[in-house]
Amino acid sequence: MYSTMNSTANRVWVILIIATATTYWVGESGMTNNNGTRAVWAMFGLAFVKGFLIIYDYMELRHAPTKWKLGIISWLVFVISLILFAYWLGQRHN
Repeated sequence: MYSTMNSTANRVWVILIIATATTYWVGESGMTNNNGTRAVWAMFGLAFVKGFLIIYDYMELRHAPTKWKLGIISWLVFVISLILFAYWLGQRHN
């Protein structure tokens, strides 16, 4: 009998759903209010994991040349870093 969890794409999809639900729950629970910096960092950590999984498995860069992997992962790190920097600046001025 074929199990649907034998496929890497299906396992990644389940991880993405769980990470999305977790991020939604943290955001809606109010944990990010009143100095919820750890919650925000956790949400961006999950965003990085989700981006990484999408890049590697859905964009199929797992078997791509190393320079492509480094370029795309560097872009992901850069974008998330910019957003975190903007968040930090906003928190500093409160």
